[in-house]
Amino acid sequence: MRTSSTKGTRSTLGRTTRAAATLAAGALALSLTACGGGDDDKSGDDGKNGGDKQQPASVTLPKLDGESLEVAAVWTGTEQENFKKVLAEFEKRTGAEVTFVPAQDPIINFLGSKVAGGAPPDVALLPQPGAIKQAVDKGWAKPLGAEATKELGENYSQGWQDIGTVGGKPYGVYYKAANKSLIWYNAQVFANAGAEEPKTWDELLTTAQTVYDSGVTPFSVGGAEGWTLTDWFENVYLSQAGPEKYDQLAKHEIKWTDLSVKEALTTLAGIWGKADYVAGGPTGALQTDFPTSVTQTFTGGDQPKAGMVFEGDFAQVNIGETEAEVGTDAKAFPFPAVGDTAPVVSGGDAAVILEDSKAAQALATWLASPDAASIQAKLGGFLSPNGGVDSSVYPNAVQKKIAEALVSAGDDFRFDMSDQAPQAFGGTPGKGEWKALQDFLKNPKDVAGAQEKLEADAAAAYGG
Repeated sequence: MRTSSTKGTRSTLGRTTRAAATLAAGALALSLTACGGGDDDKSGDDGKNGGDKQQPASVTLPKLDGESLEVAAVWTGTEQENFKKVLAEFEKRTGAEVTFVPAQDPIINFLGSKVAGGAPPDVALLPQPGAIKQAVDKGWAKPLGAEATKELGENYSQGWQDIGTVGGKPYGVYYKAANKSLIWYNAQVFANAGAEEPKTWDELLTTAQTVYDSGVTPFSVGGAEGWTLTDWFENVYLSQAGPEKYDQLAKHEIKWTDLSVKEALTTLAGIWGKADYVAGGPTGALQTDFPTSVTQTFTGGDQPKAGMVFEGDFAQVNIGETEAEVGTDAKAFPFPAVGDTAPVVSGGDAAVILEDSKAAQALATWLASPDAASIQAKLGGFLSPNGGVDSSVYPNAVQKKIAEALVSAGDDFRFDMSDQAPQAFGGTPGKGEWKALQDFLKNPKDVAGAQEKLEADAAAAYGG
């Protein structure tokens, strides 16, 4: 629901640790809310009723009969199919024809080739603030018009508006968000092992040993995709080093050879450095993509390949590809506190206009509306920062709690660090931070070497 708390006036960089308490409290309630056993579980939040709830139209769109649009994003599989349903509703309301264009990572390079060929998509979903800035700097991106800006002001906290703004002008509509501070676990594995949900890093290590002693490998890691490893690092670093250092490292105001980075990598090595704690060991993890890292945690009966997998709320899409039921077989707890407070890391995908037109502006307005987000929210595996979305549309109690916690946090969150970096460092497969952390996963004893590689790549990407 839209509340006054979603209309913050502080800058994104002025966030406080209140978010940690807010989001952690919401996340801590996930498994309790979803476990069943109470009358509240029959109130419609299980997705069978709430997921079918329809909201009245809240946005007016122009008639666009005969107009056609192309929308590019890197989304695949279920995520792509669900987004196409949102586009289909836009077509129904406007008469326009919309074509989804599958893009490759890094999307900024994909768009560069399209621009060079004289045929860029009308709208692109960009997964990094750094990519938005690059698109603006290159002259590709066009500012949002009055109607889209109005929707942003009505539905988004100032923090979410700020990260889509470049040079004082709004360019990005953050259609999709992510809570990247969750660890999902196989409830049967935990029950068999007598393991408990941890609140601190030390407790997480104890839980991992308990799961290991029961005969199940503790963690599944999708190391074939470097972005999952950056998320591991960011959660440890934010909690251990604190938000001020996090902001400094995100802007490369301190070097990756800083002591705080050494401490975070050393902490990570406490898990990555134990081959028996990671499914397939380092070699196996580096050959495991993200979807597989999730599905192998929730298949295989009471002997899956791992008992836990770290990643955001969007892991529900992949859990849905198994027979496990979120809230019963698959539960989640917040990433444990390494320092004084639990980390709260968010990410997101912003719609940016590349070919300005009445139709493209209408699509941006549509994606900034609660109407659009509500369609995909009820399908699962999706989280919206849009404060106008009624949380009852989410398909289960777990997702509902995650969404409510994100919106109620207002501006108090930290955006994914690698997504704030130049794409050459923070968003390119086989290069920069992704590659350096993959190398570190392979050899977690070489903390100093990892730091040196990270700093060299960061210095090159940031320009000094």
